[in-house]
Amino acid sequence: MTDWKYSRRDFMRRTAGATLAAKTIFLESGGFSYAGTAPVPPSDTVRFGIIGIGMQGSGLLRNAISLPGVECVAACDLYDGRHDVAKEIVGKPIPTTRRYQDLLDNKEIDCVINATPDHWHKRIVVDCCHAGKDVYCEKPMTHAPSEGFEMIAAAQKNGRIVQVGSQRVSSVVFAKAKELISTGAIGDVHTVESMMGRNEPGGAWVYPYPQDLSPQTLDWDTWLGTAPKVPFNPLHYVRWRCWQAYGSGVAGDLMVHLLSGIHFAGEINQPPQRAMATGGLFRFRDGRDVPDVHCVLYDYPQFPVIIRLTLDCETPEITRFLGTGGAMEVRGNELTLTTQDGADHSPGWNVGSFPKTLREEYERNWHAENDAKLAKSGSETIIYRSTSGYDDTKPHLRNFFDAVRTRKPVVEDAVFGNNTAIACHMGNASYFKKQMALWDGESKSVRV
Repeated sequence: MTDWKYSRRDFMRRTAGATLAAKTIFLESGGFSYAGTAPVPPSDTVRFGIIGIGMQGSGLLRNAISLPGVECVAACDLYDGRHDVAKEIVGKPIPTTRRYQDLLDNKEIDCVINATPDHWHKRIVVDCCHAGKDVYCEKPMTHAPSEGFEMIAAAQKNGRIVQVGSQRVSSVVFAKAKELISTGAIGDVHTVESMMGRNEPGGAWVYPYPQDLSPQTLDWDTWLGTAPKVPFNPLHYVRWRCWQAYGSGVAGDLMVHLLSGIHFAGEINQPPQRAMATGGLFRFRDGRDVPDVHCVLYDYPQFPVIIRLTLDCETPEITRFLGTGGAMEVRGNELTLTTQDGADHSPGWNVGSFPKTLREEYERNWHAENDAKLAKSGSETIIYRSTSGYDDTKPHLRNFFDAVRTRKPVVEDAVFGNNTAIACHMGNASYFKKQMALWDGESKSVRV
């Protein structure tokens, strides 16, 4: 007799068999080699300046100068101690300044890396474009939904390249996911879910601050920029992601990475139509005004997207694409593809409710019609892995510097970055207003 227990056992048997039979394929790194690439002629050397040498900026600086044909020639930060950090990383004396405009006036500088807090992104990107400098801007691209369109206009008017720093779009794993989706490997995709979690104060931005930080070593008033004027507070400076005045919470810090990978692989280049969020501030009640748990359901024309973020429990970063022909799971530098034939593998759960004579006749006919076909179908599991030590930061930076040389488009331009940032802002708007957030394309605004 066919019943629910039999079907579940059958499913588990077939899935386990597919997993045991899984084959592993290592992905090519797109021509990128961590051992270095061919030398670049001096005439093709790209000289950049960096604005912001904090946690993210110092990492970008280290990665950028390790690329052939890329040289840092100046650095800017409002905290004097980071001038020393920039020189230590570069390994030689370079001009440093508190005024980022000095970098824009420097004729030796071809482009700029902007690694400042979110509330400074728009002004610096726009100023770079007007000064004729290409710019790599850290994620999220914007601090408010309206800012992105001004940044796009400045880039287009001045013919400047803008690359946004969500590195998932330069990942060979997400590139493989995009290829598999486009070729129908998992059929029609109707659902995407993505999640990640942290469980330590450092992961929740509870960072220490240098003991010499003071109004004398930091230009506090300039750092505040468009934010409300408040007395000097070293915690606001180093933990700025905790406050809406400077950052965008977990949405702008973490969700933007998940959404960038989903947009890239799913070939989405528009904001979602709707967002509905929930969450709360449960653990890190340290004066911050952003949640430490944030869950959002997005409605895109292509498919719904479910996002879960938490700073209260460690969980891996996972993105799953669910389709009529199977599922793909991206976990770190690995993609697991499991195909499905979408067919019944037994006569049906409700056949047990048939009278015996009818049940036996139905099952006999069903097996005669389907057993041969099912023997040739079933599921298959393939695991795709990047090579050992692969990281998507250097390829993302290399893509930017190559574009500066060649004027070819980057993989994450201002339009793409803006659409992803808008999704994050919609998630925040829904959370804080406790209502559904809608994207109004005509007015280019979020409505709640």
